[in-house]
Amino acid sequence: MTNKILFAGFGGQGILFACKVLAYGALLGEKHVTWLPSYGPEMRGGTCNCSVCVGDTPIGNPLITYPDTLIVMNGPSCDKFVGSVKTRGTVYVDSTLVSRNVERNDVNVHYIPATALATENNLEGLANIIILGNVLRHSGVISLEESKAAISKCVSAKKQHLLEANNKAIELGFNYSE
Repeated sequence: MTNKILFAGFGGQGILFACKVLAYGALLGEKHVTWLPSYGPEMRGGTCNCSVCVGDTPIGNPLITYPDTLIVMNGPSCDKFVGSVKTRGTVYVDSTLVSRNVERNDVNVHYIPATALATENNLEGLANIIILGNVLRHSGVISLEESKAAISKCVSAKKQHLLEANNKAIELGFNYSE
């Protein structure tokens, strides 16, 4: 079985980093993975999305037309991608930044105030990891332990001071219930 995950938002929200953590965690769990980032030339502040496919067998195509799971961190991304989610798929919405509800009744929707949780817990800039933690809780695509191991591999040497905060953020999202 392959889980096709699309994570979207503005450049600078850590979309690519969250997907890198997810992909690396899946590799640590000995799963097959593809990671395909996409962003505009303006990068920070422009649109950004990343596709991650995680499967038990080799993945032939990294392109995702109809995601099983969609994570959106802004309104424009919600507008652009929510219609493409497979029936009975799952949508995760940063409800701090997306003020409207998903109007589809054939998908599961989770509203996580990731940006507000980041601010309230002195984890500014880590809403991406908070919402990823919640995705892991519901999907089980990788374990919390695999995500923490991936974070330790993905946080660069010059940003090691952020390792503890990233681990706190993933746990916060994992333990968040609506």
